[in-house]
Amino acid sequence: MPRLIGALKGKRNADVPASAIARQLFITLLPALAFALLMGLMYRVVTAPPPVQDSGGLLEMGSVAADKADAEADSAEPDGLREPGEEGLSEPPAAEDGVKEPPAEGAAESAKAPSPVSNVPAQTPVEPVVQAPAPAEALPAPTSYWIVLGVGAGLLAAFYAIFSFTRLEIFKMLLSSFFPLAMLILAVLGSIVFGLATPTEAAAIGSMGGLLLAAAYRQLNYRVVKESVYLTAKTSAMVCWLFVGSSIFSAAFALLGGQEIVETWVLSLGLTPIQFMILAQIIIFVLGWPLEWTEIIVIFMPIFIPLLPKFGIDPLFFGLLVALNLQTAFLSPPVAMAAFYLKGVSPPHVTLNQIFAGMLPFMGIQVVALALLYIFPGIGLWLPQVLYGR
Repeated sequence: MPRLIGALKGKRNADVPASAIARQLFITLLPALAFALLMGLMYRVVTAPPPVQDSGGLLEMGSVAADKADAEADSAEPDGLREPGEEGLSEPPAAEDGVKEPPAEGAAESAKAPSPVSNVPAQTPVEPVVQAPAPAEALPAPTSYWIVLGVGAGLLAAFYAIFSFTRLEIFKMLLSSFFPLAMLILAVLGSIVFGLATPTEAAAIGSMGGLLLAAAYRQLNYRVVKESVYLTAKTSAMVCWLFVGSSIFSAAFALLGGQEIVETWVLSLGLTPIQFMILAQIIIFVLGWPLEWTEIIVIFMPIFIPLLPKFGIDPLFFGLLVALNLQTAFLSPPVAMAAFYLKGVSPPHVTLNQIFAGMLPFMGIQVVALALLYIFPGIGLWLPQVLYGR
C-alpha cells in the first residue's frame, strides 16, 4: 500500500496510468473499508437508544369520574357490565305487541342522552392533549465493542504489514471468485436469521443475486436463463411430489394407528431421554446411507417429533442434532450425493472408491461433532438465544 500511494506521486511509474494505480489502491483498501463499515454499523446498533413506546399522548375525554366509574364497572363484571343502582336502569314497560324498533328521531335523541351505565352525565369532550415524547439519548458503547475494535484494528495492521503484490494478485482472484458467492450466501441466510425475510423471500433474494452475478461475469444470456429455469422447475416438481407422497404416507400411517404403535413401543422400552436421543440419532444415521435427507425429514421426522414431549426434549435442540446428523447423507454410500458431485469435477484417474475412502474421516468428524453438541448444548443454542431470546 505505501508503494501504491507513492506511485501516485512519484515518477518511477510514468508509463503506468494513474487510474490503474488508483484502481489497485482501491482494491488494496477494500479490507480496511469493509472493516470500517462493519464497525460503524455495529457502533450504531450498540449505541442506539431503547425504543420509546408512543401511547399516542394523554387523552382527556369527558369527566375523570366517568372514566373511573367505567373502569370499576369493567373490573367488577367479567362481561364489562354491572348491575344498575336504584336510580339506574329500570324495567321498561312491556308492550302489548312485543318489542318494537325505536323511531329514527328517538334513536338520535338517545344517542345524545347521557350513558345510563355509568350514571354520570356526559360532558363536552375536550380536544385530546398530545405530549411529544422526549428525545432519547444514545447509549455509550460497551467495553466489548472497543475490545473487538482494537483486536480487529491490530489484525488489520498485521494483514497490511505482510500484504505484498503477490498477495494482492491472490486477493484479486478471491475477489472475483469466492467473495461474490460468499456475499450471496450471507445475504440469503442472513436475511432469514435476522428475521428480515421468510425462506421464500430469501430464495427470491438468492435468485436476484444469481442474476446479478451472471451479469457481472458476462454470462447472462438466453441459454443460461433457460437452463436455470428448467432445472429449477425440475427440482421444484421433484420436491413437491416428494412432499405429496410423504403427506399421503404420514396420513395413512397415522390413520391406521402406526404412530400409536410406535409411541407405545418406544415408551414400553423404558428409555431415558439420553437413550432415546442416542437411538433416534443412530436410526437417522443408518437411514442416511440408503436415503436422501429430504426423504428422512418428510417421512421419518413426523414419527420422532410427537415423542419429544414424552421425554422432555427441546424440539430446537433435537432439530440441531438431526440437521448435523443428516450431513452423513451426503457422505455415506451408496447415495452420497457429495461423492458424485466430486466425481463429476475430479480428474479421470480419481475413482469413486477413492472418494468414498476419503469421506470416512469426515464421517468420524460428524460423530465427534454430534457428541460435542450433545455434551455442550450451548454450541448450537447460543445464537438462537441471542437473536430470539429462547
